[in-house]
Amino acid sequence: MSLIRSALLTTVFGLGFVAPAFVVPAFADASFVIIQNGETVGHVEVVETAADKGKTLNIDYFVDDNGRGPKHKQAITLNDKGLPVAGQISGTSLMGGTVAESFAIKGTSFTWSSQADAGKMALKTPKLYVVNDSNPYDLAIYARYLLTQPNQTADALPGGSVRLQAVKSINVGQGEQALKVTIYRLDGLDLAPAYILLDEQNELFAAGNMVRKGYEAEIKSLGRLNSELEAERQKTLQAELGHRFDGPVRIRNVRVFDPKTGKLSGLSSVVINGDTIATILPEAEAATNAPKDETIIDGEGGTLVPGLHDMHSHTTRSSGLFLLASGVTSVRDMGNDNGFLDTQIRLMAEGTVAGPRIVRNGFIEGKSPYSANHGFVVNSLDEAMKAVRWYADHGYYQLKIYNSFNPDWIPAVAAESHRLGMDVVGHIPAFYTPDRGMKDGYDEITHINQLVLGWLLKDGEDTRTPLRLTALARAATLDLNSAPVQASVATMKAQGMGLDTTAVIVERLMLSRAGKVNPADEWYLKNMPIGYQRYRKRTYVPLKDAAEDKSYFTAFDKLVDIMKMLHQNGIQLLPGTDDTLGFSVKRELELYVKAGMTPAEALKVGSYDMEVYFGRDQQLGTIERGKLADFFLVKGDPTKDLSALRETRMVLKGGFVYFPNEIYDALGITPFTTAPKVIRPASPVATSDHSDHGESDGAHFHY
Repeated sequence: MSLIRSALLTTVFGLGFVAPAFVVPAFADASFVIIQNGETVGHVEVVETAADKGKTLNIDYFVDDNGRGPKHKQAITLNDKGLPVAGQISGTSLMGGTVAESFAIKGTSFTWSSQADAGKMALKTPKLYVVNDSNPYDLAIYARYLLTQPNQTADALPGGSVRLQAVKSINVGQGEQALKVTIYRLDGLDLAPAYILLDEQNELFAAGNMVRKGYEAEIKSLGRLNSELEAERQKTLQAELGHRFDGPVRIRNVRVFDPKTGKLSGLSSVVINGDTIATILPEAEAATNAPKDETIIDGEGGTLVPGLHDMHSHTTRSSGLFLLASGVTSVRDMGNDNGFLDTQIRLMAEGTVAGPRIVRNGFIEGKSPYSANHGFVVNSLDEAMKAVRWYADHGYYQLKIYNSFNPDWIPAVAAESHRLGMDVVGHIPAFYTPDRGMKDGYDEITHINQLVLGWLLKDGEDTRTPLRLTALARAATLDLNSAPVQASVATMKAQGMGLDTTAVIVERLMLSRAGKVNPADEWYLKNMPIGYQRYRKRTYVPLKDAAEDKSYFTAFDKLVDIMKMLHQNGIQLLPGTDDTLGFSVKRELELYVKAGMTPAEALKVGSYDMEVYFGRDQQLGTIERGKLADFFLVKGDPTKDLSALRETRMVLKGGFVYFPNEIYDALGITPFTTAPKVIRPASPVATSDHSDHGESDGAHFHY
């Protein structure tokens, strides 16, 4: 374990708290509800049956949120020590893809088969199998087993390790329902830790947005508590990873990318004072005149690139460091818990947590069985108009419309938004069309599929369901020269419409297949924790046969052709991802190159053009004297090959310097490159570098 990761555990959890003594759980039958933004969206039902030398837990997991969600059943057998020794999981995953998983440990032999992988291995000692298509109750199974292990740590199958850490005990419920529960943190399962609550019998009380049936009233306070715990973790990470230096910082021996010209400068020296670019000089001149009180960072001939943008993000507590590590210094948040988002922006402004600059878009949805439960969910035009005015009064940049919003309200809502200075963007609601949206006041369409479905759907088809993804297979035979396609393109061009493409998430959802690595994830996935690697190797769409399988690949190629056609017609493409990891922004830009842009053009779209879009190009978007120092350092020349973006060595944003290798190490990811050399000033001027270098938790994607 790295020094940073060890320090994090000590800082966050080293408060003298002692976990309760282990109690062998009774594994009683249990019922849980899953709640999102006050609405029940699913359940977990657990029924125990006897098994040879142990128990079998039969778990029914069902989620229907925004027309999607996993639905599968699991039978998992535990031995007398609580170790899972056999299991079967069957059903469907998030978007309807088939789930068929099994594993068995017999003596020293372990066999398994899942969407991600399959195999057989010999075991010298017992290990804990981590289910690939899991449910929240699995966390309790892991926690109970870990409580019996030395240091509450165990090797995991098919790889990695899992650690349990007690955080604190709290009281929940009132009167006869009052309970004392202990909060535990599970590390090693995924990119972010999981928090779960066990009662005094070590039975599960809550995990994430799932709570024991009968205690639904507790979910809000538990959500706030979970968010606070993760916020404290993020504050500790920022203190360890965000470096600030007293006095000027000189980044020498670098080439500067100018997005306006698409060219690199000669070798240069760039000086930063606080959060502002102070001087840029040719390296030869700067080398002989550099003051002695400066911190020197040697760029070793690399390239400085203005900060990238993710124009379709949903901020979470943990997303900030992932985005910064990839050179993403600005995002447009396309819908969130409004209170959480304001808090997160304040913490970033204070410098206590890390993250990119956030432009807020107001999320508005209509009430239906398929509603996405974020922002404002409205039942009437009057409620919708009040939501628009609330967003305007609170300084939101644009209004985003979602799937269940009543199309008849759009003209009035768009007119009011425009009157108050907000553009209108978003999904195309069910039983509505992009062409009507353009007529009624849309300024931008969100997701390329939301545009293309207007040319593919039949009357009455409901896009509040996964059909908004699966119908894209029909694009395989779409004629781009057809009258409907050309009419829409002509209108977009005439009205100055934009398209938030999110092509990378469409690629992932259409082309991911069980046991294989998607092209969008191939370059970085091997560096990720084993749990995340396995999660990405799955099929998201239901497939009838080989012909339907092939149609998705042909259709995605057609979507790339559509992006090329739109770009050639001067329609602004905005690189969004609907993801939070930063890696996806780089893939989005690679897809822009696939659609006909040069690497330099794609970089310009991802940096300077978005600052022009936001009206901030006098402060950001290029590396020039007097502008804010939001940029990053890569090894190679990204104007020749965008894959150079994969080796990001340093990122500056808001007066902080971040080294991605440190970030990735702290987050359990194998770093992709090394940090540049830092030379401290020889003069008495000291640095305030933090290291010895040498609410709800936010929204998930709303696709």
